[in-house]
Amino acid sequence: MFLNVPFHLLLTNTCNSEMGGQTSSMEGVHVVVVGGGFGGIAAAQHLKAGGLSFTLIDMRDAFHHNVAALRASIQPGFAQRTFIPYKETFRETFVQGRVQRIDTEKQTVVLEGGREIEYSHLILCTGTDGAFPGKFNTVASYQSAVQAYEDFVKQVQAADSVLVIGGGSTGVEMAAEIKTEYPDKKVVLIHSRVALADPELLPSVRQQAKEVLLEKGVELVLGQKVSNLSELQLNVTQKNHEVRTERGEVLTSDLIICCTGIKVNSAAYASSFSSCLADNGALKVNDHLQVTGFSNVFAVGDCADVNEPKMAYHAGLHAAVAVSNISNSLSGKELTSYRTGNVTMLLAMGRDDGVGQFNGLKLPRCVVALGKSRDLLLWKSWREMQQQQP
Repeated sequence: MFLNVPFHLLLTNTCNSEMGGQTSSMEGVHVVVVGGGFGGIAAAQHLKAGGLSFTLIDMRDAFHHNVAALRASIQPGFAQRTFIPYKETFRETFVQGRVQRIDTEKQTVVLEGGREIEYSHLILCTGTDGAFPGKFNTVASYQSAVQAYEDFVKQVQAADSVLVIGGGSTGVEMAAEIKTEYPDKKVVLIHSRVALADPELLPSVRQQAKEVLLEKGVELVLGQKVSNLSELQLNVTQKNHEVRTERGEVLTSDLIICCTGIKVNSAAYASSFSSCLADNGALKVNDHLQVTGFSNVFAVGDCADVNEPKMAYHAGLHAAVAVSNISNSLSGKELTSYRTGNVTMLLAMGRDDGVGQFNGLKLPRCVVALGKSRDLLLWKSWREMQQQQP
């Protein structure tokens, strides 16, 4: 695994290697990074530090620290801290736009509107997509993105009761955030399975998440699936929404928030790499994170078909490996392999509590609260983007 090797030490000024059927030199290298999430900005910063020519593309004009998205949806004024403008960090190397397709023959990324950006190497970091407020994958300006969350806060404040659908990690954190900020509201969490949170977590950690929710006063409806989800109006406060379960039970709530349906965001590359797709839309990669059949194309983060939890932490590790391997391929060095390790995952259960594990070992709740829940690691993204947090 790539271990904090200064990137400039991996570069050479004169080097040639066979890549994608063409000979490439440092002067001809231009790396295009598609997706400006956690993996994308990590890759861009490694490329920037190494002096490599690159372009970072994202549909928004600001990086979204979506680890804090749930708190931004319930706490007024918090959202502006979760969006960090790309231009201030990456200047002319950042391009805002939606990728329409990738031409692997011409080695160009084609944006909506027809603009084409050539690449010698490509790093795909398109992440996952899902329901708002947990995800915000849409073309938007910084101002409109922040406003979307502020508008959602008002919906939460206006509701006397909230029902959260989905008891994975996102749903568990969402229910805990609401009940922590608004302890007098009725909060119900419905989940199709009996066990909560991510299956990769230790059973004791998953049980602890359940205990924290119950301590906070969240009502749990487990082992039941919502049968009328497609008919429900989500994210809008309206008295007595009716939610029906497959067992015939009827629940009423003022506000319904869906925390299910997270999927790999493959729209930018699916048509171009159709032979490389796993069943879930992720890209099949080798140990070096190269997309199957393409020595100069890498997949990083959630869109890489790697058997591990989809987390910002892993995306950063992937980015370091991908960029080091671009350098290694140019200098004729042996490529670095990525190896998964024991699961590290922290769940923020509101700003005052949390559960989780580090390197496969269960952590005390107070440690998780101090390490993640208070600030949701916002400091880390602002530091990586080399900007001052407001």
